[in-house]
Amino acid sequence: MIGRILKARQDGVAEPKAALPPGTPAPDFTLPSKPGETISLSDFRGQPVVLAFYPADWSPVCGDQVVLYNEILPIFNEYKAQPLGISVDSAWSHKAFAEARNLDFPLLADFEPKGAVARAYGVYRKEEGISERALFVIDAEGIIRWSYVSPIDVNPGANGILAALEGIGAKDPKGARTRGSP
Repeated sequence: MIGRILKARQDGVAEPKAALPPGTPAPDFTLPSKPGETISLSDFRGQPVVLAFYPADWSPVCGDQVVLYNEILPIFNEYKAQPLGISVDSAWSHKAFAEARNLDFPLLADFEPKGAVARAYGVYRKEEGISERALFVIDAEGIIRWSYVSPIDVNPGANGILAALEGIGAKDPKGARTRGSP
């Protein structure tokens, strides 16, 4: 998919000027998750995915944001939702950052071509060479159901993500609300 996205840009198709809105099919991608390992968005088809684009590993706001998502992994699990952090940092930087912060969810390297996935989602800051601090909730069918771009220096928290997951009816455990239930 990234190859198609890059080819489309080379053919003169404009990049999105703003974050992709709800109702848009989420562009598929494959990115390094660790040195020598990759993850594709399509690996999670059939379950909700939370994409958390952030500017850079090691910055205070980014550290707080990803640690928050790590702390609420049990809540994401109730929704069967997979969080994925994405920045333009390398897989090696992500590995060190995840180990230092004891993170238990994947951080993906949108490193080369730099920011290609952030560009596809309309959240790349070309002037700074980083992604926006942007969130996307993608449903089990691969459709964006919620998106939000936070001010770059503000931790967006998790309330919007959790409301979006509730809105798509993803909650599951032990008789809790599931897709299609009242």
